[in-house]
Amino acid sequence: MGSEQPTKWVCYYRCSTQEQGRSGLGLEAQRATVEAFIANKPGEMIAELTEIESGRKANRPKLMEALEICRKRKAHLVIAKLDRLARSVRVISTLMDSGVPFSAADMPNANRFMIHVYSAVAEEEARLIGERTKQALRAARARGVDIGATGRALAARHKREATERAEHYREQVAKLRSSGVISVRGFRDALNEQGVVSPGGGRWHVRNTFLLLKRLDSGPLEKAQNP
Repeated sequence: MGSEQPTKWVCYYRCSTQEQGRSGLGLEAQRATVEAFIANKPGEMIAELTEIESGRKANRPKLMEALEICRKRKAHLVIAKLDRLARSVRVISTLMDSGVPFSAADMPNANRFMIHVYSAVAEEEARLIGERTKQALRAARARGVDIGATGRALAARHKREATERAEHYREQVAKLRSSGVISVRGFRDALNEQGVVSPGGGRWHVRNTFLLLKRLDSGPLEKAQNP
């Protein structure tokens, strides 16, 4: 067998709004999975697109943008896991009928039949989860539980945990500031060069670096943009 030809990779990530609120950790895990998948394959990553949307929603502007890039650049779409793409047969079918080659890092050898079956199972699982959630909320309200208060308590806990994780990096951030690093991208590059692992277990990007500095109240709090 001959050597593989270089591939242009377009990476697509999806997080729900709830996961995005938890410091982007779901996104970090996806990035780490995709980066590991393409690490030993010839080629280059030419684009990364992130969708903040429920897995059951079919409206995916970022996915459509990723597919258009793939068509124009003759690139290969890669996702971390099929259930990260969608829990909707309609979305999976749209992707498969697009003519764009794609891979899911968790199922690299899956054929069309396997993917259709998996997406159907994921869609039904999402529907059942939704039904169970509705039933649990109705039961909680019947018992007089203040659902809003529960949500606020969870949000406060997630914020506290994120701040505690950030504290582990305070000394490294301080050293970088004293060495003259002043921008979000500067911190990102320095942390990656030093091999410092992000809270999500992967590399540093503008978004998680910005959040780290914000939680430490250290360095510039410029608006985070895509790297």
